[in-house]
Amino acid sequence: MKFESISSQYEEFLKNIKSYFESEKKSIHKARNEIKIISFKDEDLVVKSFKIPNPVNKIVYTFFKDSKAKKSYENSIKIMGFAPKPIGYIEFKKFGLIDESYFISEAFTYDFSIREPLLDNDFVDKKAIFNAFAEFTFDLHEKGIFHLDYSPGNILVKKESKRYIFKIVDINRMEFRSLSLDERLINFSKLWAKDEDLKLIVKEYCKLAKYDEESCVNLALKYSQNHKDRKNAKKRLKGKKVVD
Repeated sequence: MKFESISSQYEEFLKNIKSYFESEKKSIHKARNEIKIISFKDEDLVVKSFKIPNPVNKIVYTFFKDSKAKKSYENSIKIMGFAPKPIGYIEFKKFGLIDESYFISEAFTYDFSIREPLLDNDFVDKKAIFNAFAEFTFDLHEKGIFHLDYSPGNILVKKESKRYIFKIVDINRMEFRSLSLDERLINFSKLWAKDEDLKLIVKEYCKLAKYDEESCVNLALKYSQNHKDRKNAKKRLKGKKVVD
């Protein structure tokens, strides 16, 4: 067992994470990984249980790379304020290799993800949300934060008075460095946004970054369409329905 936490008050929770996780029957997400909200000392915590790695990856995560749980924790420390507050992570070994692992963060009470205004043409206050989102993304990029899965479900939004607060999740895949113009615009491509919505977001981003609006919009639209084409090509090969 190996763990780390921002405070010793969570040590008992981490050491007994398996029993806490098993006791909570309701999942808020269950696919490759599973996520539950668990109450501990009157505080709601989000616990992400990562899928047990295959035999090869067990060796990789034990000797060559950090586990996804550890990466999530360390990345959340680096981007404090942009993601829900980290609590800790814990890894369990089996036969000397990393087996189960968990990442724990505070529960961020959000109103919707960026997916909803991207899908709903009549979403209330849509332009203001997109402007605030552009500013949030610009702040991320200016601090050298490059989220490699900047997709709609990973961008949470909370309305607070007249402001919109954003937090990013699923943060084990990130890079930290100065970003080129192309990388900044490519980062919007996984939103799968309609062209008119992407134009709104990128135009506001350009105002903040002092970039040429027309050329940036054209580049962003090209990168977005390239991403859609690649994903739809894979879906066709698998006989799945494509999405515009």
